[in-house]
Amino acid sequence: MQVPLTVQDHLERAALVYGDRVGIVDEPDQPAPPLTDLTYRAVATRSAALAAGLESLGVAQGDRVAIISQNSARLLTVLYGAPASGRVAVPINFRLHPDEVQYIVEHSGATLLLVDPELEESLSAVTAPQKLIIGSETDELLYRYDLQASPWQPDEDATATINYTSGTTARPKGVEMTHRNLWVNAATFGWQAGVSDRDVYLHTLPMFHCNGWGFPYTVAAMGVPQIVLRKVEGPEILRRIDAHGVTLMCGAPAVVAMILEAAADWDGPIPGSGADGRQQVRIVVAGAPPPTRIIERVETELGWEFIQIYGLTETAPLLTMNRSRSEWDDLSPGDRAKKLVRAGAPALGVRLRVDEDGELLAQGNVVLKSYWNQPEETAAALEDGWFHTGDGGIIDDESFVRIHDRKKDVIISGGENVSSIEVEDALFSHPDIAEVAVIGVPDEKWGETIKALVVLVPGSDLAQSATAEAELMEHCKAHIARYKCPTSIEFRDELARTATGKLQKFKLREPYWAGRDRQVN
Repeated sequence: MQVPLTVQDHLERAALVYGDRVGIVDEPDQPAPPLTDLTYRAVATRSAALAAGLESLGVAQGDRVAIISQNSARLLTVLYGAPASGRVAVPINFRLHPDEVQYIVEHSGATLLLVDPELEESLSAVTAPQKLIIGSETDELLYRYDLQASPWQPDEDATATINYTSGTTARPKGVEMTHRNLWVNAATFGWQAGVSDRDVYLHTLPMFHCNGWGFPYTVAAMGVPQIVLRKVEGPEILRRIDAHGVTLMCGAPAVVAMILEAAADWDGPIPGSGADGRQQVRIVVAGAPPPTRIIERVETELGWEFIQIYGLTETAPLLTMNRSRSEWDDLSPGDRAKKLVRAGAPALGVRLRVDEDGELLAQGNVVLKSYWNQPEETAAALEDGWFHTGDGGIIDDESFVRIHDRKKDVIISGGENVSSIEVEDALFSHPDIAEVAVIGVPDEKWGETIKALVVLVPGSDLAQSATAEAELMEHCKAHIARYKCPTSIEFRDELARTATGKLQKFKLREPYWAGRDRQVN
């Protein structure tokens, strides 16, 4: 017998086994009225009502439902209800520029766009066949408890979500994740992270990012209460952990830095340290390898367990996991941190190898179906039956992956992927720029930050201007999301190029990464 693996399995089990348990504690401080008292049975009922509402709005099975929102219970409902009814959820990064949002809505062919009230004004010019502002009034349209949606014939190979990523080109690519992709990721991630019904999960990770790394599905299947956090701040993270008994969370290295900073001013035992007799917090970190000393501080100053993973939007995301094991129990925290700084060993069902060019390649059930409506990019990414990560690294004698540099020009700042080509295109649109190269440079807080190396056109007035750097930064902010814009600009007479005119970014990066054994931070 073969039963299709679909994301509706997770919520069905949550309602069946943990129906009376509170499933979602919504963010109380948000522009839309929070959803309260959401047991897992209520979450399942609301997701079914969403399917009926979508059908009544003319959103057919197979249609795309785009949503741009900070973390909220309503966003979770879309991640559950849209795919479970045969629609495709398209969660969009709320930090994007309106032009970028418009491109994604149009490229995905979304029938409906749902917008967070806080973004209503800034995204007023973004259009879609149907556009609704999230809140109580639109709830009556979206959640039709008086109707029943047409049944969907489960298909594990159907697209469940399309997640857009900057990648290496100026335009983002839509990563098609099937139900099978998401199901396998949720199962293996949960198993290897030790998720159980005694956990409490805090959503510090943006839900739009790889569908919150798939954890909304993982934790629902085990009846885990989910605490929604809208805006990530170190002190507030500690308060929520203390108030709700949180045991599990995910985040980029920048989030870890925020928590360590907040912990220095915390009065009393650090929440989640186990000092009060409650379960220890496990924090899963990805985005870029944090420094060894940060990993050590998580154990010694917070008393938490540090888990590192590696993956991409195209892999749902779990490819590797590095979690402390019994063989390391007798090591000092510093020596254990040296083990944990590696990206990790292959997750269950994942096969990895490094090709002759030093690029890490992957196979597994978590690898994307395709890039939406981009067959050439899909063929290149899946050439020879392996997914090409674009990351350079090695696999050591213990079968652990170490990431050393990026073959693609992607900068990871604060856990967000930024395409250097996209930033270069925005700067190139300024009439005084003749050449530009954008690179990632080390940053203690964000892991990497964005630096632009600029050559001005001969005779440019900017060459004599004391505000040239500020002017170019403002120009960039008018074209792309603020988080993608350079934090510093250096003016050069020329940029290193090959004999054929290609930029030699490795030479441009070298001075900033001198003394480091890898080209990521």
